[in-house]
Amino acid sequence: MNVKLIKLFDKVFGIPICIILGVSNLLPKIKKTKEIKNILIIQLWGIGETILTLPAIKELRKKFPKANISILATKRNADIYSNLNLFNKLIIISLNPFSIKWFLLKNLRKYDLVIDMEEYLNISAIMSFFIGKNRIGYSHGIRSLLYTDKIRYNDKQHISQTFMDLIDKNIKVKSLIELAYSKNDEKIINEFITKNKIKKNDFVAGLVPGAAESSKSRMWPKENFAELADNLIEKKNAKIIFIGADYEKDLMDSVINRIKNKSNVINTAGLFTLKQTFCLIKKLRLLVSNDTGPMHIGAAQGTKTIGLFGPNLPIRFGPLNKKSKSIYKPICKFSPCINVHKGKVPECFYDETSRDYQKCMKEIKVKDVLRFV
Repeated sequence: MNVKLIKLFDKVFGIPICIILGVSNLLPKIKKTKEIKNILIIQLWGIGETILTLPAIKELRKKFPKANISILATKRNADIYSNLNLFNKLIIISLNPFSIKWFLLKNLRKYDLVIDMEEYLNISAIMSFFIGKNRIGYSHGIRSLLYTDKIRYNDKQHISQTFMDLIDKNIKVKSLIELAYSKNDEKIINEFITKNKIKKNDFVAGLVPGAAESSKSRMWPKENFAELADNLIEKKNAKIIFIGADYEKDLMDSVINRIKNKSNVINTAGLFTLKQTFCLIKKLRLLVSNDTGPMHIGAAQGTKTIGLFGPNLPIRFGPLNKKSKSIYKPICKFSPCINVHKGKVPECFYDETSRDYQKCMKEIKVKDVLRFV
């Protein structure tokens, strides 16, 4: 199921189901168990948000060192969790009615505690209701009727901290967890580096001109990425690596066509797996990215990362490491128009023919980025 279809299904069917289960007083009386043996964490969606759940999961493991901790994810975000030592089992589910129904039937009331880290999906709350004896989730929306413990979603802080609030509000998130990859992944990246004659002391910069399909209006203009690349090549003799998914190859080719010195530029769109991308980004000197998944990969891998913001707020989703910066110019009356916790991820409210279309992103100039390089 694609993103739009999942959201439509979740809204049309999820809301009435939440109302029926909650309002009709079907919630069982829960006896708080002194010993939590089986815990399930639900996180089904974005790559960036999944990365930001990891500090909270690490803290959960500290709190319940003997518990069996499982994570429910989808193919979309499962690679973030694989090969980490923070939990016992990774369960991958497809977001279609048959897969969900089968999972619920196999796991009815199996878990002593379910922690729903989804911010707005109704289906995650519904699954929590059927499989968890105790259920923790956020207090906003109809879905909150299905939790036994509710935590306020604080949209004035970094989302990694908001995830941590589900575990312990007194713990402050200061950094992210480094993402794991295999020796074979590193071998592939090293071969790529050798093939492209990239030397140890070269200034290698990654550029991410794309964004998740849910909101393309958060993308910095193509000509700005091209101008930035030209500046980095001219001033630092930089090697420029464009990073993105396979479907973004044409976008990146369009940017590269605007660059003067193309010999220093490589388009890797769709060339590497997600885990290989973890390794590639870790080896960069600099990453400049729109507000999207690779930006958080950069922050997690300790790479100097510059995040470009307009529709969303850096206080919520900025790259979280000491070397990184967020650039945001709040000139649009609609910003933030993206509010993930409310399920609102719209395109720009201004028509594409309007001079104000993407005004928040256009306001960020190349010189603003170069100031932090």
